[in-house]
Formats: sequence, C-alpha cells, structure tokens
Amino acid sequence: KKIRMERILDRNSGKTVIIPMDHGVTVGPVIGLINMQETIRSVALGGANAIVMHKGLVETALKNRGGMGLVLHLSASTQIAIDPNSKTLVCTVEEAIQLGADAISIHINLGAEEEKSMLRDLGAVSKVAMEWGMPLLAMMYVKTHKGEDENDVKIVKHAARLGAELGADIVKVPYTGSPESFREVVEGCFVPVVIAGGRKVKTDQ
Repeated sequence: KKIRMERILDRNSGKTVIIPMDHGVTVGPVIGLINMQETIRSVALGGANAIVMHKGLVETALKNRGGMGLVLHLSASTQIAIDPNSKTLVCTVEEAIQLGADAISIHINLGAEEEKSMLRDLGAVSKVAMEWGMPLLAMMYVKTHKGEDENDVKIVKHAARLGAELGADIVKVPYTGSPESFREVVEGCFVPVVIAGGRKVKTDQ
C-alpha cells in the first residue's frame, strides 16, 4: 500500500493534485471530456499527480498519462436519476487491480436517502482494499435537506473523520472557505485530506 500511495501523493511533500475525470458517467460528454486522449495528455503535462476515472477509460489513459497515478472510481450515478445523490457500485477492487490501478475511490453522499447503503458499500470496499493493500480514496460529501451549509466546517470535518474511521486512506471533502477553518478539518482527521474542486474563483483562498 505504501508503494501505491507514493504514486498518488508526492513522497517528499505529502501533497497531491488529483484530477477527476469520472464526470462523463454523471453528466455525459461535456466540454473537456470529449477528446479524452487530449485531456489526459494535457493534465499529465500540467503536472498532476493522479487522475480518477471509470474502468472503461483505462485503455485510453494508458497511452497518455505519463507518470500520473491511476485511481479507479468504483461508484456511479447519473443526473438523469430520480435521486442523483444515490451512488451504486459499478466496479470492484479486484477489477481495479487487474486494470493496473494504483488506488480506488468511492463517492459517499451523507444525508442522502440512501446514506446507509453508501456507508455499507464504503465499509465493504475498505475491507477488500485492506486485504489487497490497495489505497482507498473516499469522496465524502454532505447532501442535507435540513438547510445546513454543506461547506460548514462542523459538517465537513465530520464527513472527513467518518471516511477515515471507515477505512479510507485519503478523504476528499469540500473546502470550508478559509485556511483557518479547513485546518480544523485536517486536525480532526488522521489520514491525508484533499480538497474537492469547485467553481473557478478570483483568489486561491
């Protein structure tokens, strides 16, 4: 697992830039995800540490990903669904190993109607990942219907800690809006934390 983790995280700094390319399943072939060979080549040249994608893209990625690590995404849903927040497993840890992945990822939407099913999947996937020494990235989001701010530090640090306690080696969560508030998220989580991408903003804060 340590060898594989170093293909995802920079071994000296412990930092990483992971580019998600799994959105074609969720929203279809949007701009930037049409010519995948070109996109993957550009991301590699830009210096990303790793990419996240579904199993059907692996052959395309193999030709163009250079030294980037490969994270195979195991869960999916579409915006066409009655409940797009309900993720289901569409790949296994064993498939990821057979395809040469360096890590796997799974998406969990806390607060969604199918939360318990997604947590069950996280627990089951983390068990198999531990057996194979495969790093697990848990994408932890909160989709509440109670009016809470889904980027609130209290909610985000709970999501991060939950992912770690259920076996994730890296957790991905939304940004809480400031370095000071996000420090609470990192301090409350005992595995590496990465910030989810979002809309382009004017500053890096």
